[in-house]
Amino acid sequence: MRILIVTDAWRPQVNGVARTYEELSTRLTSWAEVHILTPEQFKSLPLPTYPEIRLAVPPIKKVQKLIRDLGPDIVHIATEGPLGLLARSTCLHFQIPFTTSYHTRYPEYLRGRFPVPLSWTYEVLKRFHNASIHTLVSTKALSVELRERGFQRPLVWRRGVNVEMFSKAEFVNIRLQRPIFLYVGRLAIEKNIDDFLKLNLPGTKIVVGDGPERIRLQNAYPNAKFFGFMYGDDLAAVYRAADCFVFPSKTDTYGLVMAESLAAGTPVACYPTSGFDEIAQGEKCGVASENLREAALSALAISRDLCSEVGRRHSFDESARHFLQILENAYASYAATTSGEIDLSCDSI
Repeated sequence: MRILIVTDAWRPQVNGVARTYEELSTRLTSWAEVHILTPEQFKSLPLPTYPEIRLAVPPIKKVQKLIRDLGPDIVHIATEGPLGLLARSTCLHFQIPFTTSYHTRYPEYLRGRFPVPLSWTYEVLKRFHNASIHTLVSTKALSVELRERGFQRPLVWRRGVNVEMFSKAEFVNIRLQRPIFLYVGRLAIEKNIDDFLKLNLPGTKIVVGDGPERIRLQNAYPNAKFFGFMYGDDLAAVYRAADCFVFPSKTDTYGLVMAESLAAGTPVACYPTSGFDEIAQGEKCGVASENLREAALSALAISRDLCSEVGRRHSFDESARHFLQILENAYASYAATTSGEIDLSCDSI
């Protein structure tokens, strides 16, 4: 099968969506012919209020020609940005089957910056995604929520992380007062990082990542340690060295960093979310509570071996196989609809 993945989130961006599709494109090549359409191939402009993210500004004719020349069996549109919009338009115009993903709660993120009603943004996103065969989501709870908002064909795609790298991380003794509480992720308003940094906790708080909120956070919380972006084995080592990973976001659709932390053997403290429920799978590898301080302190007593065991279940190989299965079935369903044999209900895959 020839697959084209279109994503506005790509290097040098550092976020869960970009990491997911970089890893996915590598793993899928063992089983399918995979091509990626990314902002690297076009001129780009900085995103207002978030200049670290650059948005591609591609001519529609160029996007159409690239997709047509490639001749994919199916297209997966990962993001709702400029590239995603043009790919969607191209697929509809030339009748190319496509799926989409809902990774980011843009309505909530936009409302956090501007007084835009949630209903307006959800209506735009609903129109975008309902043209696809399926909208891939990270959890069953999110699938139900989107269905209630009028999204027609959400489907859960099991997510994964680089278990090999995080599970094999060596312990590095960071010379800071313990216990060490860690946050990894973008430093942006929607991540709710203040809720972590203002906690009255013993030991040391470490923040790994960067973003538009970094200067404000550093000034507001001078006792926290800000490490900036970290990658690969260095990132895995910091996860391994921490005593507890604290995830204060209430709007993430999943939270890959929680799975990364567990794979490194470090327990999680977070607010109750469907993402944590999906990752923990009923195991006591973390504490989810509206009282984040109590969650962080309680998580210190959790077995690191249990965390590692749960983390290893989130293999990216399994995630990639599931993704491929979804696209193969979606393509078969699309082809069958031309003769009216199968509809595109959520239960058909």
